[in-house]
Amino acid sequence: MRAVLQRVTHAEVVVEGVVTGSVQRGLCALVGVGVNDRDVDARWLAQKCVGARLFTDENDKMNLSVADVGGSVLAISQFTLYGDLRSGKRPSFSAAMEPTRARELFELFCDEVRALGVEVQTGVFRAHMDVSLVNSGPVTLLLDSSKLF
Repeated sequence: MRAVLQRVTHAEVVVEGVVTGSVQRGLCALVGVGVNDRDVDARWLAQKCVGARLFTDENDKMNLSVADVGGSVLAISQFTLYGDLRSGKRPSFSAAMEPTRARELFELFCDEVRALGVEVQTGVFRAHMDVSLVNSGPVTLLLDSSKLF
């Protein structure tokens, strides 16, 4: 699984004119599921997301996690993280998992983040979403579970 984590002061997702998820201080996590991903990938990604020390302490050092600061996570499914533009001009998405299992793993990721004590808001799986955010820092990191296993 892949995620783009962005430290935010505000983020929200809108589907068909309705806000489906909104957070203040916390993380916006764009989450993609690949064809080879399993439950262990979703759990690892959730632990990394919650435990990543991306927030500053009293000495202005990034020593605090989203859990430490009482923040929330706006999780948005994004299969385009598995887009491949190495050949041609139109991206191939053959490395992205099929939607039914991808939804299960995305929901497992969200459930695991909640189980670790962090509130999760989401978009709508497979919907066209408008995402807006204020990236604080900016702080943006990439996570990829395939680099581990």
